[in-house]
Amino acid sequence: MLLYSPLSVSYNGKTCILFRARKLAIRYRNHSLVDLTERTFSPDASVDTKGSFCSKDKAILNLRFGDVEDLRGLSIRLQMSNTFYESAGQNWFNLDNVYIHYNWTHEAAFNATDVYAPSTNSYHCQHVSSLQKYDTLLVPSANTDHAASWHITFTDFQIQAFNVQSSKFAAASDCATFFTPAILMGLITSLILLLVLAYALHMVVHLKHIDRYEENKTTVYFPRSTEAESTEKNNL
Repeated sequence: MLLYSPLSVSYNGKTCILFRARKLAIRYRNHSLVDLTERTFSPDASVDTKGSFCSKDKAILNLRFGDVEDLRGLSIRLQMSNTFYESAGQNWFNLDNVYIHYNWTHEAAFNATDVYAPSTNSYHCQHVSSLQKYDTLLVPSANTDHAASWHITFTDFQIQAFNVQSSKFAAASDCATFFTPAILMGLITSLILLLVLAYALHMVVHLKHIDRYEENKTTVYFPRSTEAESTEKNNL
């Protein structure tokens, strides 16, 4: 499929969100698949980004499609945050939630807490989806929520909501390769524990070796010569 140029969103006269996907598709229950790709990214796209918002620590991408087939007032909202992690020494941005609004009053909410990247980078993943075959990065927020009736998939997904420079994506952190602060701290902690364990084992082996040496050590007796004994008697 044709990869369109990124969707650019400005706030207060400055580009603050870049978003791109090779395909954006949704499905409600057993209804037919609704492809929103051209409505979002084509040069004649009809999507309205009114309601999008950017700040230092929050960003909202609001995609308003209007009436699409039998869905009325359809819109998709991506809600992101920017947080400083002391363990990593830098800011990371999270895609916290994805919302589907339809028929004016209904909403389906998905948690997307496994979608994150350093704030100086964009985030890229081959699939960001609610489908199990794509690792289910979008999880219904509650069993009683309308999200359980929806499937949504972004193919070749890329987004950046903070530190956008020159209206271009920064280097991408891919969902399959980068380490999160939690993973990095876990690896460091595991390494420290392994070093402590290795040192403790070394000391135990060393102490056992010393104990065996003490047990096997014998007293060496040197017999005295008769001349030495005679000399001692004469001295007495």
